[in-house]
Amino acid sequence: MAMVWAGAVALPAAATEATAVAAAAADAAGTEAVDAESDADRREIIVTGRNEGYLALDIVRASKTPTSLVDIPQAISVYTREQIEDQALQDLADVLRYTPGVSTNQGEGHRDQISIRGQDTTADFFVDGIRDDVQYYRPLYNLERVEVLKGSNALLFGRGGGGGVVNRVTKTPVLDETFYGGSASVDSFGAFALTSDINAALGESVGLRLNAMYEEFDNHRDVFEGNRIAINPTAGFSIGEKSRLVLSYEYVDDDRIVDRGIPAATGGTVANPAGPVRGFYRTFFGSPELNTTTLEAHILRGRFEHDFTDNLRYDMTVQYADFDKAYSNLFAAASNLAAGRVTLDSYRDATRRENFFVQGNLVWTGQTGAISHTLLAGYEYGDQRSANSRQNGRFATSGTNIATFAFTDPLVIPAITFPVNNRNTVSDVTFYSVYLQDQIGLGDHFDVVLGARYDRFEIDVNDIQAGRQLSRTDTEWSPRVGLIFKPLEQVSIYASYTKTFLPRSGDQFLTLTPAQATLAPEAFDNYEFGAKWDIAANLRVSAAVFQLDRENGVVVDPANPANSLITGSRTRGFEAQLTGQVMPGWQVNAGYSYLDADERGRVVAGAVANRAIGQVPRHLASLWNRYDVNDRLGFGLGVTHQASQFASISNIVRLPAFTRVDAAVFFKLTDQIEAQINVENLFDERYFPASHNDNNITTGEPVNARFTVRARF
Repeated sequence: MAMVWAGAVALPAAATEATAVAAAAADAAGTEAVDAESDADRREIIVTGRNEGYLALDIVRASKTPTSLVDIPQAISVYTREQIEDQALQDLADVLRYTPGVSTNQGEGHRDQISIRGQDTTADFFVDGIRDDVQYYRPLYNLERVEVLKGSNALLFGRGGGGGVVNRVTKTPVLDETFYGGSASVDSFGAFALTSDINAALGESVGLRLNAMYEEFDNHRDVFEGNRIAINPTAGFSIGEKSRLVLSYEYVDDDRIVDRGIPAATGGTVANPAGPVRGFYRTFFGSPELNTTTLEAHILRGRFEHDFTDNLRYDMTVQYADFDKAYSNLFAAASNLAAGRVTLDSYRDATRRENFFVQGNLVWTGQTGAISHTLLAGYEYGDQRSANSRQNGRFATSGTNIATFAFTDPLVIPAITFPVNNRNTVSDVTFYSVYLQDQIGLGDHFDVVLGARYDRFEIDVNDIQAGRQLSRTDTEWSPRVGLIFKPLEQVSIYASYTKTFLPRSGDQFLTLTPAQATLAPEAFDNYEFGAKWDIAANLRVSAAVFQLDRENGVVVDPANPANSLITGSRTRGFEAQLTGQVMPGWQVNAGYSYLDADERGRVVAGAVANRAIGQVPRHLASLWNRYDVNDRLGFGLGVTHQASQFASISNIVRLPAFTRVDAAVFFKLTDQIEAQINVENLFDERYFPASHNDNNITTGEPVNARFTVRARF
């Protein structure tokens, strides 16, 4: 029987039959599947999980064990390559807009930034289960799938991840097939993208794969442009019957305009919040020369897997990454456009970071009497070194970084310089972790998940600007407990508790103040109750209710800036998702979430306890359908709805609710070539999807179309 490699676990080829059903579409997407009807002597290949169209059947890299999604006691959303391509998505934020419980934030126009269950983050991103916490926009060209794990996840991922984590799973070589393909797309703004995917089988035990992309940016704004290039060669080796090795290198170069959107109207109060200014949907509140960001990244990764026996397997991943990131910007700090005045703020920032990680996992499956076990024992080591500098601008008219002047469109900006450093730090983070988890089967109807992780986090910061050196060491235990009841094999009802922490240096750990060095880490506790039902082999529905508590947050005391106040937040919510094939030819991904997130235990800067957390819509709903009329023609229709949300914790600016409709048509021109047209915002809704604060509000794109041609030979 042919074998398919799923992470560190060998699965019979028959177990991947669901993947083979969608082989034509999946192969075009680069899915590493093997046909169950292949010759018995077909060589083993390395894959990362099994898909059935839009439905993911399991995850391996993120869970670190061979576990069906229906048996994991937490809410998880997975977006397969097929759905990403059907929707013509270009960035990670586009994918996450269809995820219950997740909202996308502005990220100051130069990075991915999201809120998961009310917890804002720039760092809870992973690739193949390894931390990827630098601030940049992550491309999709080399991905097999995107996995979103909700709730605290310290046992599997370490610090952070208070609301959840996003794990990108990359494509790996196919050892027994040679193919090549790619895509070309262009939209109605003039933006275009080119991708390639080439796989070569060299003999029976070596495979090479090359994914690459080039992209030019443009959109509806008066000023926006840039480009991105990325290349990802990988090599896969089958070493005898029991070992496998994958080596990977990725290069990313991203150069674009920083756009922080538009300001709010004046006069907002808690009782009567203001909205975004009207009549300036396309206006750029910045400078084309100064509002720029650049990123250059080099990422090297090696993954080794070995089977000691059929029941005992080991994997180890080593990753080194070098990131050089810089951005500068002018942005609206306030406005009174009715009076013809606007206020801009300014700064520039540069970060160089080197990450080195080693992660290893030992997985044993077996029995002790009538009790089954999937035992995970693992370790992780990391060394992250960063150098960061920031310079505030100085306007000639004000002598400071903030200036108020006459509003014109486009803006005529007073002369500005960046004369001195306001921050200049070098930081070194070292962490050591060990973890142990047992997935225990108690007969046919009950499973228990018990585990804990120990982390030692050390940070040393040389604050060159302030002339001081500070350090702190935190040691934390993070438990995971889950109880699963299975009245039927395809149904699970679960309750779980998880915990994680975030050191005082924050998710980017660039600075450490004397006050922060004396305080314990922030703590996150997630309580969840949910159910999952595999209605059919390729259709799943899931639902969960949860409470997420955040404690030990710190803010500046507005009455005495020399002091800090301890704060916290609570998010209570519900989410549900339906994914898979409703009937032959009809694929769907539908989701809904309700989030009630509020601040607790503080009074600061006009924001009081129990105010709503900013950028957390109470209601999020999405629906995407693809229906194939026949083998050659298909249609897609999607709807996203986002309830109104506050731009920040001040609660004096509110972004209005919106509903956006998207559509698509798919043509299979030949067995090797497909074409599609995607129309976004079909009814030309004017909407404001995200913000960074009260005066940096993103404007949504008007109706636009993207034409894509995709080929595989």
